[in-house]
Amino acid sequence: MLRLICFFTLTSYVHALAWTATPFNPPSIPLAVRTPYLSAWLPQGPGVALNDGWPTFWTGSILGWAGFVKVDGTAYSFLGVPSVSGASFQKAVQTDFEFTATQSNFKLTAGPVDLTVSFLSPVEANDLAKQSAPLSYMAVSAASNDGASHSVQVYSDISAEWVSGDNNLVANWSTASGNVVTHQIQLSSPSVFSEVNDHTQYGAAYYAVLNTANTTYQTGADVAVRAQFINNGSLPNTQDTSFRAISDAWPVFALSQNLGSVTGSTEPVVFAIGHIRDPAISYIVENNGRQDRSLYFWSEFSSPAALIDDFLSNYAGALATATAFDGQLQSDANAISSDYAGIVALSVRQALGATELTISKNGDGSWNTEDVILFMKEISSDGNTNTVDVIFPAWPVLLYTNPALGKYLLEGLFRYQATGQYPNAWSVHDLGAHYPQAIGHNDGADEAMPVEESGNMVIMALSYAQRTNDKSHLSAYSDLLDQWTQILITDSLIPANQISTDDFAGPLPNQTNLAIKGIIGIKAMAEIALILGDTAKSNNYSAIAADYVAQWQMLSASDSGDHLTLAYGNSSSWGLSYNLYGDKLLGLNLFPASIYEMQTAWYKTVAEPFGVPLDTRHTYTKSDWEIWTGAIMTDNEARDIFISAVKAWASDGQSSQPFGDWYETTNGSPNGFRARPVVGGHLAFLVL
Repeated sequence: MLRLICFFTLTSYVHALAWTATPFNPPSIPLAVRTPYLSAWLPQGPGVALNDGWPTFWTGSILGWAGFVKVDGTAYSFLGVPSVSGASFQKAVQTDFEFTATQSNFKLTAGPVDLTVSFLSPVEANDLAKQSAPLSYMAVSAASNDGASHSVQVYSDISAEWVSGDNNLVANWSTASGNVVTHQIQLSSPSVFSEVNDHTQYGAAYYAVLNTANTTYQTGADVAVRAQFINNGSLPNTQDTSFRAISDAWPVFALSQNLGSVTGSTEPVVFAIGHIRDPAISYIVENNGRQDRSLYFWSEFSSPAALIDDFLSNYAGALATATAFDGQLQSDANAISSDYAGIVALSVRQALGATELTISKNGDGSWNTEDVILFMKEISSDGNTNTVDVIFPAWPVLLYTNPALGKYLLEGLFRYQATGQYPNAWSVHDLGAHYPQAIGHNDGADEAMPVEESGNMVIMALSYAQRTNDKSHLSAYSDLLDQWTQILITDSLIPANQISTDDFAGPLPNQTNLAIKGIIGIKAMAEIALILGDTAKSNNYSAIAADYVAQWQMLSASDSGDHLTLAYGNSSSWGLSYNLYGDKLLGLNLFPASIYEMQTAWYKTVAEPFGVPLDTRHTYTKSDWEIWTGAIMTDNEARDIFISAVKAWASDGQSSQPFGDWYETTNGSPNGFRARPVVGGHLAFLVL
C-alpha cells in the first residue's frame, strides 16, 4: 500500500514552469524530426523556453537555429540563444507551449506583439512520397496584443552545424533565388554512407522560404548577419563566398520577411528546413553485391529545389492533414486516458523519425516504385540498420499509421535472408552494424538472439497479414518462416542461456518471458500455415504450441503460485511478461485467462513510484514494455498504474533527452537511451 500511495503522490506532481504546457512539458521537444539525420530538438529538463537554449541534434550536439523579430524598431529573440556584439535586443517571453503528434507550438510575447512559432513535422504515412521527404516546417505569425498597429519583421538563420558531426570540417554553400529563396550547405569533402558522431557526412542541408517582395537573405558570419537584421530590419541579399570550417567565424544562412503593419493575426512566414542526400542507403543483394537506394520522393520530384518548392507551397494542406491526424490520435488515445494521449502524442514523430522510405532504379534508370524498402536506424543504442528487436517494439505505430510501412520494413530483412547469404538458421539480428549501410552479416557474427528475433519475425509477418489480408510475404518467404519456427520449437520451451531484446540486462537461461514469445511464434506459424492452406502443418504446430503452454505453466510458476518467475526455478524472481501482448495482438487466445489475471494482481503489489521494474535483477524499466504490459492487464486499475508511471517519467523534469525508454522506477532518472524508435510501442493499446 505504501508503494501505491507514493506512486500516486508522484504522478500527481506537476513541475513549476514559467509558461503553460499542454499536455505536459516533455524531456525534449521535437522541432524538426523526420529522419535519423533531420532530428532537431529543444532539450528541457526542468523547463527551457524556445529562446533559452539552442536546438540540438538527438545526440545533444548543438544545431545552430536562431530567430529574431523586430517590433517598431525593437528586436527580440524568439529562437536559440545567440550572442550578438554590436547590436542590442531583448528576449521575447514564452507564455504557452503545446505539443501534438505532429506539431510543437509556442506562444511568445514580444512587447506589443504576440508571436506564434509552430514546428510541424508531417506524418503522411499513406503518401509515400510525402512521408519520405526529409523536410520540416517552422511557421511564424504575429498579432498585435494592444489593439494598435505595429511594424513587424521576422528573421531566422541556421548554421553549418546541420551538415556534420565535426565542426572542424570545411563546408561550402550557395543561395538560389526564384519562387523560393533557398540556402544549400554541404561539406566540401563529403563521405558517402558515413557518419561522424551519428551525423551524416554527405548530402546537404537546406533552409528556404517562399520569395516575395518583402523577402531578403544573407550568408556570412553569425554575429555580422544577425547584427545586420537587428540594426536594419532586413538583409542585403549578399553571399559570403569565403568557404571555411563550420566553426570558423560560424557561417550562418539567414532569411527575413517584412510583415509590414500588423494588427490582427498575420499569415505565417513559413520556413522549410531539411537535409537531403542521395543515395540514402547501401543495401546488400545477391552474391554480396550492393544496391544504392534513394528516398521515395525522387520518383515524383526531379531535384531538391522542386521538392522544396512543392513542400512550401503545400503548407496549408500539410497543416490540415496533420491537424486531422493529431485529432484522430488524440480521440483514440483519450478513450484509454488523458495521460495515455500525451504519451502517444510525444511518441509518433520520434518513432517515424528513425525511418527512411526508399526505392531502387530499373535497368533503364527509371524509378521502381514497386520496390519499396523502409529502413530504420537503431538510434542511440547500437546504430544498427533494421534491428529486428527494435522493429518489434515499434510495430504498433506502423500498424496504426499504415500497416504497409511494416511490410516495407520487414521486406529488406526477408529479401536478404532469402538470398542464402546469412549462414545462421535463426533470423538475423539486423541488416547492418552501421546505418545507413544495410550490408548484412554474411559472416553470421551479428548479435545472436535466436528465439527473440525468430519469434519477432514470425509474429510480425502474421500481424501484417491479419491487418491487410496481404499474403504476399507469407507466400514468398514461407520457407524462411518455417525455418525460424524450427528454431522456436527446439529452443522456446526451455530457452538456452541467451540474450533477449533487453540485452543490456545480460544473458539468462530459462527465461519465462522469452519462452512466451517463442511459443506464440509457433502458434503464429500454425496460423500462417492455415492461411496458406497447409492444414496438416497448422494442426501440428498448434498442437506443439498448446503442449508447450501446458508445460510452460508448470515450469514458470513461482512456489507461491501468485506470479510468473523471471527464470524457471527461481521463485523469488519475476519480471514484466510483456511478450503476452503478442497473444492479444494476434488474437490467438493461446495462454489461459488465469495467467493474465495472476499477473494483473501481482504487478499491483510491486509497483515503484515510476512503474514496475523490468525484472528483479534491477530497479530500472523500459517504457515500451510498461505500456505493452499495461495493455494486457485485466482491470483498469492495473492498466493505469503502468500508463501513469510512463507519464510521470515523461514529465518529471529530470531528463533533457528525446523521450528515453530506459529509466529508473524508484526515482524517475534516465538510464541512457534516447530518441529511439521503440517508443512507437507506446501505441500498443490503439492496435488491439
